[in-house]
Amino acid sequence: MHTIKDEHMSTHRTIGVLGAGEVGQAVADKAVRHGHEVLIGNSRGPRTLEALVDRLGPKARAVTAEEAAKPELVFLSVPFFAVPELTRLTTWSGKIVVDTTNQFAAAGPYRGRYDVGDLTGSEWVAGHLPGARVVKALNTLYAPFIAADPRHAEGRLVAFCAGDDADAKAAVAGLLDEFGFAALDLGGLREGGRLMQLDGALSGKHLLLQDVG
Repeated sequence: MHTIKDEHMSTHRTIGVLGAGEVGQAVADKAVRHGHEVLIGNSRGPRTLEALVDRLGPKARAVTAEEAAKPELVFLSVPFFAVPELTRLTTWSGKIVVDTTNQFAAAGPYRGRYDVGDLTGSEWVAGHLPGARVVKALNTLYAPFIAADPRHAEGRLVAFCAGDDADAKAAVAGLLDEFGFAALDLGGLREGGRLMQLDGALSGKHLLLQDVG
């Protein structure tokens, strides 16, 4: 486990956000506050997002799910069980996809665990997004902690990352650092994903990193 430093600041100025629940809204807010253009879409269409983008300001635009999936970096914050519906949404090959999902079998209220066999949740997600460079991140944090300022007098809120593509993971970590989080690399989707996923050792843990030196 190690901190990924700021030299990997994100060059992705336009960010897609799929899903407009609490996590999607928190990510979109962080992105626009740091100068990114945000395309946010959901399954119900842009009209349902008008009030949200009004709050987010001129750098946010409500779009279709297809349009939100077009940027080279996309945050995935849809319900876990809805992921198979995204396979044909766009050409995923080469895109960086930040997987913030958790393996709940149902939503509203969340209950039960979606069975993906021996796979980690993000390995299963990657299997439905052919060619995507999937990075697991932010799923261990409750949405209000993502929405709040991650910088505290005692340290920065830790955002764990896991992924099999080192460059994609560095780009995501740079973006999270830009947002004020302390990005910590846990390795690949297999080993790191197991620690981060629902019921994993780091699920629901909110930790602060004190920078030294």
